[in-house]
Amino acid sequence: MAEVKKEFPQGFLWGGAVAANQLEGAYQEDGKGLSTADVSPDGIMYPTSEDPAKLNLYHDGIDFYHRYKEDLALFNELGFKCFRTSIAWTRIFPNGDDAEPNEAGLKFYDDLFDEMRKQGMEPVVTISHYEMPLNLVKKYGGWRNREVIGFYEKFARTVLERYNGKVKYWMTFNEINVVLHAPFTGGGLVFEEGENKLNIMYQAAHHQFVASALAVKASHEINPEAQIGCMIASMTTYPLTPNPDDVFAALEQDRKTLQFSDVQVRGYYPTYMKRYFKENDIEFEIAAGDEEVMREHTVDYIGFSYYMSFIATTDEEKLKEAAAGNLMTGVRNPYLESSEWGWQIDPKGLRTTLNILYDRYQKPLFIVENGLGAVDKVEEDGSIQDDYRIDYLRAHIEQMREAVADGVDLIGYTTWGPIDLVSASTAELKKRYGFVYVDRDNEGNGTLERTKKKSFGWYQRVIETNGQEL
Repeated sequence: MAEVKKEFPQGFLWGGAVAANQLEGAYQEDGKGLSTADVSPDGIMYPTSEDPAKLNLYHDGIDFYHRYKEDLALFNELGFKCFRTSIAWTRIFPNGDDAEPNEAGLKFYDDLFDEMRKQGMEPVVTISHYEMPLNLVKKYGGWRNREVIGFYEKFARTVLERYNGKVKYWMTFNEINVVLHAPFTGGGLVFEEGENKLNIMYQAAHHQFVASALAVKASHEINPEAQIGCMIASMTTYPLTPNPDDVFAALEQDRKTLQFSDVQVRGYYPTYMKRYFKENDIEFEIAAGDEEVMREHTVDYIGFSYYMSFIATTDEEKLKEAAAGNLMTGVRNPYLESSEWGWQIDPKGLRTTLNILYDRYQKPLFIVENGLGAVDKVEEDGSIQDDYRIDYLRAHIEQMREAVADGVDLIGYTTWGPIDLVSASTAELKKRYGFVYVDRDNEGNGTLERTKKKSFGWYQRVIETNGQEL
């Protein structure tokens, strides 16, 4: 059997990914308004609180707002070709429905993107990542309200025009399918007693699909050379057994994710959802012109996060043995190990996911989140020996290389949280992802000093050799 060449393409975008609300801090500086993240002190899956006495690590993050130059210098030392971050909506439009943008907020991202380019990194920018103006939730009901489409479009056009020439890669919404799993974070949704929650979530999702298409339209008009993608939380599902019921349950589970990429890549609702909508009494409003906008303005590439795979079964007893997950839970896979947070580690599942997505869409793919959240121990000599993180990333990069050899068009890889930041799911700092350790704990104590972990030198070598030395 002839040997197949396994290497990443020249110009492959190695880097790291963060979100504004999880590391910037400075949550009320320079005219910034309150966002949904600012009232989610326990993370995206837990109740909100506006109690000023309650500790909220998002408020200060890791002070990236004031320290971004030193952090970007560390990423430059790592050899990053790109750096993924997001624009905090409330820095630009503090209330979401403001007549004019906040110049101080616009200038911050001007300075940030200029510094990134100076340090040799291509900005990869998510327009809305796990936050929206709190005022849009309180005054309009979040994404259930069609008016929010116009506010988002104005925000998107403002930043697309302002940073034209500075940003080449954009994404419209982070993990757009999260609206079904964490509806407050994903859609600014607060439900009243007796409401059909599924109906409201799908109405909100529809409004986001239209808004995403309008952002794609704006991007293509402003700069046809720029690339704008969608971003989904990808969760490949395996059947627990060869029982045809389990096989179909896995297909149905995957479709709940794939419908979100189907709409943004193909431009229309997949036929398989019609039965699901009917059986669940889901009837949302599609305004005149929506379908045309969605059809005519599809994304240039597919960005996605990958942390784990899932198991599906129709066996009620087995369903009681749920495994923890990022946004969902599933039956524990006996062939896989788990992280300290119960997330099952499945590198080969990444190769499977890449092949499924590329076979389905034939569009470039970009892995914009992948990483291991773990408790890191600082040794007596000050070092952090995070071999477990190296092992996790190495195994996933090996499978990426296999997928490229399979023929998948993969344009880049940004590990989640290259510097420790506040976790989205649990709003804690103990769950660390970075190559750079930040001295801050779950109580908000610490010097914020940055320290390189063992994985820093390892990832530096991976990038230097374009993924050949792992």
